[in-house]
Amino acid sequence: MSGIFGVASNNSCIEDLVYGTDYHTHMGSEYAGLAVYGKEFSRYIHRLSSAYFKTRFMEDIKNIEGSKGIGVISDHDEQPIYIKSKLGPFCLVTNGRIDNVEELTKEMLSNGTSFSEFSKNAANMTELCGKIIAQASAVKEGIEKIHETVRGACSLLILTKGGIFAARDACGRNTLVLGKGEKGFAVCSESNSLLNLGYTPVRDLAPGEIVFITDRSVEILKKGNGKKKVCAFLWMYMGFPVSSYEGINAEIVREESGKRIAMRDKGLVADMVAGVPDSGIAHAIGYAMESKIPLRRPLVKYTPTYGRSYTPTTQTIRDLTARMKLIAIKEIIDGASIVLLEDSIVRGTQLKKFTIDKFWQNGAREVHVRVASPPLMFPCIYTSATRTTSELITRRAIREIEGHDIEDICQYLDHTSPKYAKMIEWMREHFNVTSLKYQTVDDMVSAIGLPKDQLCLHCWVGKNCVKNCKKRKKEC
Repeated sequence: MSGIFGVASNNSCIEDLVYGTDYHTHMGSEYAGLAVYGKEFSRYIHRLSSAYFKTRFMEDIKNIEGSKGIGVISDHDEQPIYIKSKLGPFCLVTNGRIDNVEELTKEMLSNGTSFSEFSKNAANMTELCGKIIAQASAVKEGIEKIHETVRGACSLLILTKGGIFAARDACGRNTLVLGKGEKGFAVCSESNSLLNLGYTPVRDLAPGEIVFITDRSVEILKKGNGKKKVCAFLWMYMGFPVSSYEGINAEIVREESGKRIAMRDKGLVADMVAGVPDSGIAHAIGYAMESKIPLRRPLVKYTPTYGRSYTPTTQTIRDLTARMKLIAIKEIIDGASIVLLEDSIVRGTQLKKFTIDKFWQNGAREVHVRVASPPLMFPCIYTSATRTTSELITRRAIREIEGHDIEDICQYLDHTSPKYAKMIEWMREHFNVTSLKYQTVDDMVSAIGLPKDQLCLHCWVGKNCVKNCKKRKKEC
């Protein structure tokens, strides 16, 4: 996952660009980059590692001038990419993942295309997109070619001398929001980045839509395809609480999610409700509102220096972040029965070792875990967060129950089936908790408020995309 931000201003864009990009820090952890057009193109890329975005770019900012710019917080490739082409020079940032990047790379290499950023048998995804665009007769046609040929999801911003091209991926899995301010227009992955900069969110780009942005106008170059499969995880976990997607606020959805979990938990007696910081807190608020059980904070996140434990790309860094960022309050935990709301469970290592263990070590009487997302059964095919089924705690549970890996897991997807109950019980024992329950898919969809066929639910139910691109003859 990555976050992208662009701005076209009638004055200097630097302050808005820096802070607008910085507001996407929760979406990635590997690289950050800025590209600006003033008298010429300027481009800056830094590896984030354990550093903050602003500290990495503090010296660069002093030398940047321009009225148009794009920025990115990336969890994979180094970007922005700069390309000098027959269409003129341009810079490019992307958000998403191309599943057939190796196939496209080999095809373009055989046709004489060269790449400067190359690793693991494939080109840098963002450079690949840039080269596809550079070979087209116009930027718009190049973006359309990307939409037609890539498997996965790729939203992008292209900075040219005249303005910024913005395009949402063909399935609408990722979002792009237009904002309007006194100085011009902005476009971003996360709408929260607009609010403190004086921009008013205008609308989400439609799936497959292409627009051209200047400080004076937004020109629609291609209308959207009318079909969408928005990632449900944006509301449940990944998105910033202030942000809205398709006009639906993430914090409100999480509260509604917690309420629905509580509705299925009638009769449970506990001393308090708590959320795993940060994104579990809103789910806990909703649960407390519905159940009338007091909301408390037995775990507190040390916010100043620790980010999300989900975004780092190695398990070692994820574990270190999870262990260090949460601090338990013994005076609240000791002797208490606690309902703990978690946004999701992927691998389960952090929840078991660095969250639940802290409750038992500090004298908890009972720990009832409630998970706001349904059991994750399939790796995401649109981001690099989980790449194989073997990473998922649910698949480990199934393997232990069955004695081996099985291909048909349909019974484990049905929350009313005996197989599902066995899987949950195995995980309850594995996590060493008093009880364990997951949100159902239908309750999650209901909390979000969009029709089920407009949401990407692949992580929970498998192949759940519509074939909305006739030329590709494939699922988005």
